[in-house]
Amino acid sequence: MGEPHRAFYGNQFGLTVPLFAHYGVELWVPEIGGPIDPDNEAHELVMSVFGGMSKGERNRIKLRVRTAMAAQTLLEGRYLGGRPPYGYTLRDLGPHPNPAKAADGKHLRGLTLDAQTSPIVRRIFDEFLAGYGLFAIAEGLTANHAPCPSAHDRARNRHRSGIACSKSAIRVILTNPRYTGRQVWNKQRTDEVLLDVDDVALGHTGVMRWNARDKWVVSKEITHPPLIDDETFEQAQALLTRRARAVDRQERQRRARNPYVFRGMIYCAVCQRRMQGQYNHGAAYYRCRFPQEYALANEVEHPRNVYLREDALTDPLDEWLASAFTPDHLDQTITAMCDAQPTDTTPQTAAAQATIAACDAKLAQYRAALDAGADPALVTGWITQTQAERIRAEADLQTTQQTESRRMSRSQIADLVRALGDIAAVLRDADPDDKAEVYRQLGLRLTYQTETQTVRAAVDLSAHRGVMVRVRGGIRTLVRVIGAPFRVHMLIDYGTFRVGSTSRAHYRA
Repeated sequence: MGEPHRAFYGNQFGLTVPLFAHYGVELWVPEIGGPIDPDNEAHELVMSVFGGMSKGERNRIKLRVRTAMAAQTLLEGRYLGGRPPYGYTLRDLGPHPNPAKAADGKHLRGLTLDAQTSPIVRRIFDEFLAGYGLFAIAEGLTANHAPCPSAHDRARNRHRSGIACSKSAIRVILTNPRYTGRQVWNKQRTDEVLLDVDDVALGHTGVMRWNARDKWVVSKEITHPPLIDDETFEQAQALLTRRARAVDRQERQRRARNPYVFRGMIYCAVCQRRMQGQYNHGAAYYRCRFPQEYALANEVEHPRNVYLREDALTDPLDEWLASAFTPDHLDQTITAMCDAQPTDTTPQTAAAQATIAACDAKLAQYRAALDAGADPALVTGWITQTQAERIRAEADLQTTQQTESRRMSRSQIADLVRALGDIAAVLRDADPDDKAEVYRQLGLRLTYQTETQTVRAAVDLSAHRGVMVRVRGGIRTLVRVIGAPFRVHMLIDYGTFRVGSTSRAHYRA
């Protein structure tokens, strides 16, 4: 190794040298004059010094690069790369001012107006200052078939659908100061965080985080054609701040006053998104505003608003749990849970099982050969070889099954179900917050189908779960599940129930 300070950073040498010693690999370093001795404290000290030097040099390089980029942005307004903002495209500004880079054929680039999308950016600011909300602006653009950012630049947004504008895209445009004609840098930073706080030897990973606005570096002069002036941009920021504060106050009041039993558990069957909690006339509802929030009302067959009342769902759900785990239906429930387990096996599992079966057949033949008077020394060698092959196959099977869902016996499922206790009594007497925790720990997932007004409920007992629930002043353990790899499904049919109706309906579970 010619330059050890370029090979190891920080404590990397201390983490890797045990591997070299384990596999008998010699590491030669010129500064030591030969191979490194893992047991030599002086060698370890020298390599630690080189690791510190590498870390220091890295920090110095990072500081120099960031300082240069900040100066280029502030004083020159140079475009430093990245995707151009919506409304702009790139143009060639000639050879790079650095002679070495210019010799390599590199050119500077800058921002120029995009004829198709720049009018849309001006329209967004005009409508927002005229009193339109983010939802209304997004839906108006979608109705006029204006290309959203992800649809306009598909090469960089393959991970997005590009169907229509969203409120988040409108907000990003309204908060981007580059539309004033000035270059901006340092809106984000990269922080190094531990991969695992319980095992620091795994090292760090880079995480992108947003910087506060006072940390942004903005060019002093206008460097590219502006789409709005400074006054318009500041007005938009002030309006966004006022609206955000009002929404925050409402959200804080709503959270403090209104608990939701099925928070994060109810999904819309049309769009497969979580339904949002909302209180209306003193009752808890769950709604899906997919077309309004993402401006897709003209693109997909989805009701403008889907509502589901919470108390209309709680009773049939608890009744199902009570009926499914009563002594009269317990055997039937256990049978259904047993049958619901996956039966498919992977090719690796099937191959290992076939190998074990073939080895068992060979061992039976060898024992029969011994009984028939075959040479014991020869047959013993065959048996030893076959047994070794069988052990390897068993190890492969065990490794494969650790990542697969293994079937449980009926007795194991019965023991697990009996450990749940009286679920209906606990849910009936529990506080709303405790009841929500019970549903969450049970892995409850509710999917609401608005056309048929039915809810598909799935209880997932596939994880290690333990729920402590307060019951009439005491504490009772409701669930203690040890790796049950199956799902239980049920269907709650509302019958005559209508969305938004305050009248009680008849249910069947």
